Amino acid sequence: MGRFLSVNLSTGELKDELPEERFLKDFLGGYGVGARLLFSRLKPKIDPLGPENILGFVTGPLTGTPIPFGSRYTVVAKSPLTGTWGDANSGGDFGPYLRFAGYDAVFFAGVPERPVYLVIDDGKAELRDAGHLWGKDSDETEDLLIAEVGKDAHVACIGPAGEKLSLISAIMNNKGRAAARSGVGAVMGSKRLKAIAVRGNQPVPLADKERVGEIRKARLQGIRGPGGDRWRKFGTSSATARAVQSGDAPVKNWGGVGIRDFLNAQAISDVNVIKYNERNFACWRCPYACGAYLKAGEGEYRWEAGAHRPEYETLASFGSMCLNDNVESIIKANDICNRYGLDTISAGSSIAFAIECYENGIITKNDTGGIELTWGNHAAIVAMTEKMAKREGFGDVLADGVRAAAKRIGKGADRFAVHIQGQEPGMHDPRLLPGYATSYTMDATPSRHMQGGSHAVEMGRGIAELEIQPVERYVYTGKGEAHRKLSAFRHVVNAVGLCAFGIRNTDAPRVAEDLNAVTGWDLTVADLLEIGDRIATIRHAFNLREGLSAIQFNVPGRMVGKPPLEEGPLAGVEIDLSAQIEDYLKAMDWDLTTGKPSKRRLMGLGLEDVAEVLWP
Repeated sequence: MGRFLSVNLSTGELKDELPEERFLKDFLGGYGVGARLLFSRLKPKIDPLGPENILGFVTGPLTGTPIPFGSRYTVVAKSPLTGTWGDANSGGDFGPYLRFAGYDAVFFAGVPERPVYLVIDDGKAELRDAGHLWGKDSDETEDLLIAEVGKDAHVACIGPAGEKLSLISAIMNNKGRAAARSGVGAVMGSKRLKAIAVRGNQPVPLADKERVGEIRKARLQGIRGPGGDRWRKFGTSSATARAVQSGDAPVKNWGGVGIRDFLNAQAISDVNVIKYNERNFACWRCPYACGAYLKAGEGEYRWEAGAHRPEYETLASFGSMCLNDNVESIIKANDICNRYGLDTISAGSSIAFAIECYENGIITKNDTGGIELTWGNHAAIVAMTEKMAKREGFGDVLADGVRAAAKRIGKGADRFAVHIQGQEPGMHDPRLLPGYATSYTMDATPSRHMQGGSHAVEMGRGIAELEIQPVERYVYTGKGEAHRKLSAFRHVVNAVGLCAFGIRNTDAPRVAEDLNAVTGWDLTVADLLEIGDRIATIRHAFNLREGLSAIQFNVPGRMVGKPPLEEGPLAGVEIDLSAQIEDYLKAMDWDLTTGKPSKRRLMGLGLEDVAEVLWP
């Protein structure tokens, strides 16, 4: 759309910015644009929850276009959870409608005296008082704002968890789609910004409208078949049981073995999840419609009709991680997290951590307010999720994630706190897919499963095809260059606004074609990979300027097989993380000791100002 909106919440000033095309071509959108701007505008060592931090909502050039899967937006800020670069990605309708309202991005600085929300109505922006919204859950907030702004409005907001500055709080849209990681909800809460409501019908400009139409038709034809049908039927819940059995899904707070400790994984997978479906849910113009609205809960756990079906990451974090095979309790926990605005990966991981502390006598019923946090106790899991969402009792101890909780508890609790630099990892085990060990450690947002690659996908294979096979077949050696290229491509996918579920790792030529038809550019695959490297490098440089080098981050032994498991498909597996990181650093031309990108590489990527900062 060619416009960014800059909002100073302290003064109430709203100002349009017109980015140069060269800038957009170099960083595309999403966290590419976000990282470039925040590196330039933020001073190092600022308080992430202070007025100096900048919170950005950024779309990509394919967001809201006819190109299939173009529904994503990214929230960016310095992370209060990790102290590093922070970003979180979400689908639904909000990203496209931000563009239809006339803007590619909105950036917030400062803090107002009273809570506010932003309305963008067909290119016109206005801050309004949000006092009547403060304290409302995300569902209530969305309903109230649609009533106030218009039935065609689309809302991104925080719930009470973000208002209370939970470091694992999320920003919600569509009552169940979440920009959840890095603690971005807490940043929004610290700015007393309750919501953004957008409406408009401005078309996204297309350089070659006819060609874009042809591409859409061809892409839709290409995704027909069993793979697409499975996504439409089960969504991400299709993989839960298989992931537990193969070793992909972590079990018992990363310390267990699926085929020994969690034998009833099928109870929280595919058919046993979709039986609660009312109807499918699709992000904007998505041909998969892999989400679902649920019928009202009528058993031990109650939820309203229209609650969102839990995704794989939620099923694993509240399920296999906690040895919980009660699917209705997971649906309930998911609904609590959606309404209050919590990251379900971090929330489930925090409860699994607390259970292990309880089982080992580090905490007792006196600490938990009488809640018996034992493995598989689904009633206790739901009760503690609600406590955490409200920051009540022991839930307040857990509400900032496992690193903060372990510090508060003491007594050696840190040995059960599985995180990297404060961020709980995604529900994919590097002992099965070793490339995740590199991604979890070396990406600028630690512990993130959507930012890099794994050995299996580098081979063009998906988790669903692995089933239970010896991990020795996938020994990860000499993969630094392959990992660099795959990570670069994944950064491009995220930056342009595409959903990763619609993109294969062999689709770089397709993405270049899509991008060129929409923008009129002439980018090649090689150009895209260089842009991906540029994005990776400036995000990494943001952390280095903060005095944080991923090389020094502690990686829990449980995540990399130290000591190795003695049973199951991952028995005996130990990841040589040092070798993997060294391989990746060489491929990126980053220093093996400090992690600093070479001055030559920075200059080659056009990051001259970054070179001046890192190499004064």
